[in-house]
Amino acid sequence: MTERVGGDSRPDVLCVGDVATDVYIALRADQVTLLGEGADRRLVLPFGAKVPFERSETVEAGGDAANVAVALSRLGLRAGLASYLGGDRLGRDVLVHLGSEHVDVSLVRLDPGRPTNVHFVLWLEGERTILVHHETYDYHWPPEGMNHVPAWLYLTSVSEHAEGYEDAIAEWLAAHPTVRLAFEPGTFQIEQGAARLAALYRRAELVVCNREEALALTGLDASAGPAELLDAFTALGPRRVVVTDARAGATGADRGHHYRVPMFPDEGPVVDRTGAGDAFASTLVASLVQGRPFAEALRRAPANAMSVVRRLGSQAGLLDEIALEALLRSAPADYAVTSLGDPRPPGTGTP
Repeated sequence: MTERVGGDSRPDVLCVGDVATDVYIALRADQVTLLGEGADRRLVLPFGAKVPFERSETVEAGGDAANVAVALSRLGLRAGLASYLGGDRLGRDVLVHLGSEHVDVSLVRLDPGRPTNVHFVLWLEGERTILVHHETYDYHWPPEGMNHVPAWLYLTSVSEHAEGYEDAIAEWLAAHPTVRLAFEPGTFQIEQGAARLAALYRRAELVVCNREEALALTGLDASAGPAELLDAFTALGPRRVVVTDARAGATGADRGHHYRVPMFPDEGPVVDRTGAGDAFASTLVASLVQGRPFAEALRRAPANAMSVVRRLGSQAGLLDEIALEALLRSAPADYAVTSLGDPRPPGTGTP
């Protein structure tokens, strides 16, 4: 029997997905070996040995859903979270942290028979390898005590054993056509393929993922150009899609119109990339919830992602609305959303 926590309120955005305590382990460069290049790069540790490391840090409430909920809350929205935690000390620590960020946790359930998810982040020189484990919780949708229908549902990473949960969410969305769905698929959802979650992709107001994930979902190869990839992605059914591509920036499609936005300009060092995608996607969604046009939402998202990579952890660098506006005002004039051959200038679309 799971335990309900928190109060009862109506969030602007209800975030749905797994939460984890993230334990960062800062590796020492002289104790590990890096092999290969690009996507084939490998981190090698001595096997069967005691390996010294630099230090460790713990982020109480990590994972995509928690990152997004905190980002939305800092940007001034009423953010709620529907998730599952173990009934252990880590689970209680997660709730305390989220409460301190003004996230509504009334739909979070504590499972006394399971531990809270823990992810280990092996961190070295701005890059990281994350050891991920999702517990198999007793997922149910809609969650007990869900008395209000949110305007937006933000669905992201859940366990590989949560297929029935995803199906129930899709059925619920079909019965509640006014709810707008933002979908940031996690690792296991990408691995399931687009056909398995077709109902969610068709129902989505917005889907956000990186280029490698978009290629996997659409079946295109690495030679696909931005417009081709956007069109194939949109063909899955979502109203809007956004594809992030690291230093190449991001592209988006809105009713057949294609846009590009660069990385937010900054010369500072990259400390940790964990959570940058969540910061980008949540800022994009926050802007849409606040009524901004799609092109303007695209312009705002990279600024928060840039801020996150300057700090260790997925949430330390998340901006509030005042800081985000100040950062955008400081941007050079050539930082702008541009069109990929569209007849309509960016920014003229509807929210």
